[in-house]
Amino acid sequence: MEIDLELYRREVMVEQAPPVRLSAIDIAPDAAQKTLVLLHGFGGQATQWRYQIHHFAFPHRVVALDLRGHGRSDKPPGSYRLATLLQDIATALERLDLPAHFTLAGHSFGGALATEYALAHPERVDQLILIATAGEFKLNQLSQLFFRLPLPALRLLQRFTRSWLHAPLHVLKPWHQNTLAQWRGWERFPQLTVPTLVIRGHLDFLFERPAFERVPKLIPGAEEVDVGASGHLVMLERRDAVNRALERVLAGERTRSWRHAEQMTAVSGRGLLRQRPWLAHYATSTPHTIAVPNVPLFALLQSAARRFPRQTALIHGDLQLTYQQVDEASNRFANALRTLGLDHGERILFVLPDSPQFIIAFYGALKAGGVVVLTPPQTESEELLTQVRETGAKLLLTVYERSDSATTLRGHGTLAHVILTHKDELLNPGAATPTDERQAVGVHHFSALLRHHAPTTPDVAVAASDLAAIQFTSGTTGTSKGVMLTHRNLVANTLQTRHWIGDAREGQERFLCALSFSHSYGLTTTLNVPVALGATLILEPGFDVVRVLNTIKRHRPTIFPGVPSMYVAINNFPGVRKFGIDSIRVCISGSAPLPVEVQEEFEKLTKGRLVEGYGLTEAAPVTHANPLDGKRRVGSIGLPLPSTEAQLFDLVSGRHPVETGQIGELAVRGPQVMAGYWSQPAATAQVLTPDGWLLTGDVAQVDDEGFFRIIARKADMWYPDRPGDPAFPRDVEEVLYEIPQVKEVAVVAIANQPIAFVTAGRDRPTAEALLAYCRRRLPPTLVPRQVIFVDDFPRSFIGKVLRRELVKRFDTLRRLME
Repeated sequence: MEIDLELYRREVMVEQAPPVRLSAIDIAPDAAQKTLVLLHGFGGQATQWRYQIHHFAFPHRVVALDLRGHGRSDKPPGSYRLATLLQDIATALERLDLPAHFTLAGHSFGGALATEYALAHPERVDQLILIATAGEFKLNQLSQLFFRLPLPALRLLQRFTRSWLHAPLHVLKPWHQNTLAQWRGWERFPQLTVPTLVIRGHLDFLFERPAFERVPKLIPGAEEVDVGASGHLVMLERRDAVNRALERVLAGERTRSWRHAEQMTAVSGRGLLRQRPWLAHYATSTPHTIAVPNVPLFALLQSAARRFPRQTALIHGDLQLTYQQVDEASNRFANALRTLGLDHGERILFVLPDSPQFIIAFYGALKAGGVVVLTPPQTESEELLTQVRETGAKLLLTVYERSDSATTLRGHGTLAHVILTHKDELLNPGAATPTDERQAVGVHHFSALLRHHAPTTPDVAVAASDLAAIQFTSGTTGTSKGVMLTHRNLVANTLQTRHWIGDAREGQERFLCALSFSHSYGLTTTLNVPVALGATLILEPGFDVVRVLNTIKRHRPTIFPGVPSMYVAINNFPGVRKFGIDSIRVCISGSAPLPVEVQEEFEKLTKGRLVEGYGLTEAAPVTHANPLDGKRRVGSIGLPLPSTEAQLFDLVSGRHPVETGQIGELAVRGPQVMAGYWSQPAATAQVLTPDGWLLTGDVAQVDDEGFFRIIARKADMWYPDRPGDPAFPRDVEEVLYEIPQVKEVAVVAIANQPIAFVTAGRDRPTAEALLAYCRRRLPPTLVPRQVIFVDDFPRSFIGKVLRRELVKRFDTLRRLME
C-alpha cells in the first residue's frame, strides 16, 4: 500500500549560524521493533529509498535523510567536507531522538558516510549495511572534466541534470573535490567492529569492479550478498532482493537459515500477540501499528492536491471540482477568515449540510489556524446559542435559510461575523442574494469571500497538537457535550481507517458520502479518509433511498460507509439490482449494531463486502472493525484498529479488567482518543482515566481471538431476574430479525420489562405472532411485554435510533390508553 512520504517530512536544524536544516522522512510507529536509518549517495535524495521505506515503515521506525545540499535540505555555499557531513548526520540523529541502537544503511557514497559514522559511534550501530559502496569513488574522465568547469558554466548546464542529480551543481562540485574524490575506504573498512552486510549487483559499472569486490573482504566478518543483474541503483532495481536481505538483518539473522529466522520472528511476536491476540487475524495488508505523521489535518488535502491535482475531488449534482481547485478554494477561504480577524485557536461554528462549501470551509478554517465547531445542521436556535456561548465562537457559517436565526445569534456572546451560502452557490456563483443581507455589517457571502482572496496557503503555523474541531455529540444518552479533537486525533483515525481498507487504490476510489460530515463518523470515513486516498467524494446529503440509488446508478461508487438503516432501506427497495449497486465493493457499517440478516442480504445483492465496525465521537471515532479481506466474525464489531488498545472493565467499579468471555465496559486507548470535553473537566475525568483509557459506556464481550461484540449501552441494559445478571436489547432484537417480515426492531426496557418497537412490510405479522415466536426462542424473562408497530423510528441526524424517544412514545401511548 502506498504511503505519502511527504506527510512524514521533518526539518532538523543542524547548524545555527548560518542556519542549515536537513529534511528527514521519519516514519515512527508506536512500539517499533527496530530503527532503520538510510543515507543516500552523491547526487541522491531520501526518496530513492521509497521501496525500503514502504516495506519496513510500520513494523520498524524508518528514517531517511536528505543530506546537506540534496533533496529538500538546505543548500548553502560551502566546502562540503567530510567532517561537516558527518557532523550533520550525528546532529540530525540526535535531534530526531533515535533510540540508543539502530541499523544504519548507506548507498554508494552514503555507504562511505555510514562507515565513518559506525567507526565514530560503534556503540550505537547494531548493524551496518553498505549497498553499492566502493572503496574509492573515482569518476570517469568525462565526469571529472565536468566538475572542473567553473560554476557559471555549471549553472548553465543545471537544467540538463535536474532529472537525475538531486543536488545543484554548486553543491556537487565542492562535494566531489573535497570529499568524494578524497575518500579511501581501503584504510577504513578493516577498522570496522560492527556486524556488516555488503550488497551489490554484478552489473554495476559506475566504478571499476575491484572497487566493489574488495570491500567485503576487508571488513572483519562481513557478509556479502550479490543480487545479480543490477546496476548502481541496487535498492531501486532489485528492491525485493534488497528488502529480503534487510529483513534478515533486522531479524538478527546473518548466517542462519530462513527457517531459523522464521522461528525467531515467531518467538519475538508472541509477547505482543498475548497482549493483543487480535493481531493474528489482521488482513495481510494491515499493519499492526501505524506511524502518525506530525502534520495538521489539512496536510491530507494538500497531499492529494500535490499527487492528484486533476483528479475529481468531489461531485455534487452537476458540480465537479478537482483536488487542485478544492485546495486553492480552501486557501482563499482561509485568507478570508484571517482578513475577518480569525486568530489562531479561535472558533468558527458550522451549521451546514454536506456540500462542497462544507469541505472547502472545513479545510480552509483549519489552514487559518481556526477550530471548527461542528453541530448537526438541524440544531435548534436555542441549542446553537448555548454552543456559541460555551465555545466563544467568533464566526458562524450557515445557509441563507437560517439567516434570521444567524442574525439573532450575532447579538449574543462573541459572534462577530456570519458567512452565508446557498446550496448551488458554487455551481452558480452569480446567483442573487437579498439586498439587505448584502449590505448588513458583519454578514458575508461565501462565493464573494472566495473571489476576493488569494489562492495561496496562508502563513499560519498549525501544530499537530493544536485543537482542530469541537464536535457536539448527538445527545442520544443525555446532554450533548463538545468533544475536543486535535489535528493528531483526526489524522491518526484517518490513517488507521485508511490502512484497514488495505486494497484501496490511491486516486481511483469513489466514495458514496451519505453520512453527515458534522458527525465524527461521517467526518472521518466520508471526508478525511477519501481525501487521504485522493478518491472522488460523491456527495449525497441526507439519505433518501430513491435519490441515493439513482446516484449509485449514475456515478458507480466503490466504497460506501453507512449505518444499518441505510443498508436495510437498500435491501428492501423493489428491483434494487437495476441500479448497478454491484459497483460497491467495500462497506463499513457503524453507529448501531448491524443485524446478521441485513449484512448477508446486502452482500448477496452487491457481491461486495459489508463489515460491522464501531466507534464513538470521543475516539474520532473509529476504534474497531471486522477485517475486509481476512477472517471476520459475523455479529461482532471486529478487532481494534492498528495502534488501538482495547479491554473490558467490570461493570461495578469500572476499573478492574474482566476475564476473556465475560461482559464488561469497553475501554479503548490510542492516538485517536480525544483531548477531553470542552470546558467540562469533571465530565472528562469520568470517561478518561489517568493512564489514557477512554470508558465508552458500552457493554461488550471479547473472545480469546480478540473479536469484540457490543451487547448494549450500559444505560439500556436491565435486570429481569436479579442484580448482576443483566439483559440487553440485542438479546431480543436478533431473534425478531429472524422473522422475514420484520424490517427493523428496537427494544427498550421500561420498568425492567422489554418492549419491542417494530417496523414491518405490508404483510406484517400480528403482535401476538411475534410474541409467540419469542416465547419459543427466548427465556420467559426476555419475552417482550408488548410489541408496538411503528411507521419509523425517531433517529439522530446520522440515523441512530433514539431509544429515549421511544420510551417517551410508550409513556404517551400508555397515558392515552389510561
